[in-house]
Amino acid sequence: MSGRKSGGTGGRSPGGGGYTKKGKPRPGTGGNRRDRLEGKGPTPPAHLRPGHPAQRAASARAAAAGRPARTAEDGRGGAGPRRSDYDNENPAPRGSGDGPEMVAGRNSVVESLRARVPAIALYVSGRAQQDERVAEAVQLAAGAGIAVLEAGLSELDRLTGGAVHQGVALRVRPYDYAHPDDFIQQPSPTPPLIVALDGVTDPRNLGAVVRSAAAFGASGVVVPSRRSAGVTAGAWKASAGALARLPVARATNLTRTLETYKQRGLFVAGLDAGGSTDVHDMTIADGPMVLVVGSEGRGLSRVVAAACDMLVRIPMSGATESLNAGVAASIALYEIASVRSRLP
Repeated sequence: MSGRKSGGTGGRSPGGGGYTKKGKPRPGTGGNRRDRLEGKGPTPPAHLRPGHPAQRAASARAAAAGRPARTAEDGRGGAGPRRSDYDNENPAPRGSGDGPEMVAGRNSVVESLRARVPAIALYVSGRAQQDERVAEAVQLAAGAGIAVLEAGLSELDRLTGGAVHQGVALRVRPYDYAHPDDFIQQPSPTPPLIVALDGVTDPRNLGAVVRSAAAFGASGVVVPSRRSAGVTAGAWKASAGALARLPVARATNLTRTLETYKQRGLFVAGLDAGGSTDVHDMTIADGPMVLVVGSEGRGLSRVVAAACDMLVRIPMSGATESLNAGVAASIALYEIASVRSRLP
């Protein structure tokens, strides 16, 4: 009947909205209907989640940088955070490198420690310490002041992402990249000489180029931030320690960086098999310049080649079609150094 009252519910229909059939509020609703409930929003990322290790690390970085730590509630007025709020959260400062790299396996770890690759910690399982190579790794790490930590096999599996670690892994310190502008701002008695790599994806080639660039007086090496080799343990080993002396910078857009260098008075020469000038005939070798080295086989990309003031080639005889980036850079840098050595 229309005049019937709902007994015991205060006018609310049993089982409707935020109440059960017995007239009790549903757990978590406080008796409110769905349209009156406020959600907490999406789960915030790890670095904004209170108590998460990533959040503690982010807070420590913020404290070191002298800025307040962000939380999921900042600027939200109690509402849940939106994914777009995290897109630019904790942006990497200029010159910061990637995250730490894990080197796994007994031989790889020992070779990295022998090459003095900068590392944070050496992880060793209890049983692996009986191996001679692991014992050498522990001795090298201790001598270099690197923390030696004992870890279980399951933890090593997690740290190395399931790689074959043989009971030992080395956490390599993230490389602190320079900015491309740093190479033309630093005072030097000789004109700046910058080496730029285009499409070189093998870290060993990067290390070899850095080694040659350091030997022939270059100011630094520039690599693109995408689709290019970065400074890894392999690059450290190939550089034979030169990465500790010569900085490497990352460019968001290599073509734009080359145009900026040209506006600052530097000439840009690209190594290309189809170049019209021999490398020992470069007329710009005695002035401020950038030497651009492409990948083996593909060479320079079209847009990078178009940004160069001149394309130079290394004259070769025989069936050899191309040289790898490390060898080509060494030859060109030697020719440039020969010209500069004759300057008054």
